[in-house]
Amino acid sequence: MAKLSTEELLDAFKELTLIELSEFVKAFEETFDVTAAAPVAVAAAGAPAGGAGEAAAEEEKDSFDVILEAAGDKKIQVIKVVRELTSLGLGDAKAVVDGAPKAVLEGANKETADKAKASLEEAGATVTLK
Repeated sequence: MAKLSTEELLDAFKELTLIELSEFVKAFEETFDVTAAAPVAVAAAGAPAGGAGEAAAEEEKDSFDVILEAAGDKKIQVIKVVRELTSLGLGDAKAVVDGAPKAVLEGANKETADKAKASLEEAGATVTLK
């Protein structure tokens, strides 16, 4: 049998119907013990995983939790700042401060988180951003 060039093979495949081509692929896979779909599936599965990892990394950079670690010596001042930042009532703000370590703000952007941290630290609190 004469060896066919790539061009000749492609021309032959162009003449086949989709059903005939599908049957050819199945026969090819069985004859040579290979799977044509495997590399495509691996590439398709790999792309979302990489994209999801990048999206998660961006989310982590954009979203911060302001955690009150300790109120310090000026507890009343810290309660006032917590009320300003969160619009909580006096009792709720006191509960946040008394329950330290506790989140004061969750999912805040970088600028808001930095301002909140600075305000709380100015009032005498110990704060971390996560």
